[in-house]
Amino acid sequence: MSCAVAVPIHSEPLRSQAMSNQRLGTGSPTDWAEDASGIVGSSPALQHTLGQARIVAPTDSAVVIYGETGTGKELFASLIHELSRRSGGPFIRLNCAAIPEGLLESELFGHEKGAFTGAVAQRVGRFEAAHRGTLFLDEIGDMPLTLQSKLLRVLQEQEFERLGSTRTLRVDVRVIAATNRDLSELVEERAFRMDLFYRINVFPITLPPLRDRREDIPCLAWHFARNAAARMQRPIRTIPPEAMQAMMHHSWSGNVRELQNFIERAVILSEDGILRVPSLRCDRNIEDTGFGGNTLDEMDRDYILRVLDKRDWVVGGPDGAAQHLGLPRTTLLSKMKRLGISHTRAGRIGLAPVSK
Repeated sequence: MSCAVAVPIHSEPLRSQAMSNQRLGTGSPTDWAEDASGIVGSSPALQHTLGQARIVAPTDSAVVIYGETGTGKELFASLIHELSRRSGGPFIRLNCAAIPEGLLESELFGHEKGAFTGAVAQRVGRFEAAHRGTLFLDEIGDMPLTLQSKLLRVLQEQEFERLGSTRTLRVDVRVIAATNRDLSELVEERAFRMDLFYRINVFPITLPPLRDRREDIPCLAWHFARNAAARMQRPIRTIPPEAMQAMMHHSWSGNVRELQNFIERAVILSEDGILRVPSLRCDRNIEDTGFGGNTLDEMDRDYILRVLDKRDWVVGGPDGAAQHLGLPRTTLLSKMKRLGISHTRAGRIGLAPVSK
């Protein structure tokens, strides 16, 4: 299973590396390659979305990034900025849902000293701070209607006034918005201005949830394990196949962010170089994921069979399945015997029952 990372369109492609259940140390088969965006994966769903980001990045068009919580909307916004001609300018973030309504206008446009009670000094707003760069407006669907008309004016005219000032300021800012809500439905409900919707929805990008890109889970698991292990100075050498399979079959309603937190918790619990994952329920109602069984033994067996197929059924040696799985050859042979896996490719046709 290969992993890919987002790379600038003008750079040489980074090498794809096998990351599923390998070792993290120096000299291991895993050579980690990533860029500042932190986007990891090679699934068709993710690559399609990355392709859209690369297409729109060199333009100055407005972008709306749609996606469930935890899918990486800010990472994609940052990637678009880094691939644009504005990459040398600032990338300013603002979560519209995190700022109280009474303060959001000041956050966006700034204020003069004495503009309101508590305004003891002049303050530069996010639009002004993002001049010649990119402003990322997260959760734009939660912006109050009273502010949407003012935002529309800035997007159309690229000018505004600070609160308490009559002086008009002109800026050169690209806006990338993000939301986990359906803006078109909000328009129908009169909770979002139609003219603002058409102004910002020039190039919509929808991020796939993790359940639609399960083949990226091993890459992401190793990515997060490596980062957490380095931060905690607790090296992780192996992710057991049964743990990886349990992660592959989990629903991850919190998407990549949930997986990241889960892996960090697992690193905390691991003291012997083997990732000890907490209890994780396997979802039985998942549509076809390419993995046959529901029990951990069945998932373990299916995973090992896939690795054996990719390694031409070579168990030992530097390119063998044992090395790929991060297991000693004798351990893998013992596990294969317990799971009823023959040592030869032909033996796959008839598998013995799993030992109890």
